[in-house]
Amino acid sequence: MLDIQAIRCILPHRYPMLLVDRIIELEPDRIVGIKNVTANEPFFIGHFPDFPVMPGVLIVEAMAQVAGVLVLKEIANRENKLVLLASIEQAKFRRPVLPGDQLRIEMKVAKRKATVAKMFGTASVDGTVVAEAEVMCKLADKEPATLGEPRPSVAQRAT
Repeated sequence: MLDIQAIRCILPHRYPMLLVDRIIELEPDRIVGIKNVTANEPFFIGHFPDFPVMPGVLIVEAMAQVAGVLVLKEIANRENKLVLLASIEQAKFRRPVLPGDQLRIEMKVAKRKATVAKMFGTASVDGTVVAEAEVMCKLADKEPATLGEPRPSVAQRAT
């Protein structure tokens, strides 16, 4: 349904942090994305040199990015928005993801409000679940960057 160019128009992520290559199914409350895991991934250099394994945190990030496509897809001014990861719960990793694997990531909406979506998802390789997690995403406005001015602290932004 969506190739890499269409995904790049929706998500702000870029190499090496864009972790979804294709969307193959898209419904109002469900999405399926593909991540082709190649030996050229930069994280394999150090994780681990003699036994390359995709870090679990990056599998969850790929799941969150697929969820982000679902959240941002229907928003008209999405270039002014970010989908931020707010929480990760019930994360489980069932087997290593290796170079040459193709991750099939399925995310389903559990709850959705105006700016928050809670989703449950699984990542599988060849029909075997390799990871699962529940993620909460928060829709936020991008802050306009002003050159030369220091970024306000979290405390300053909260006031």
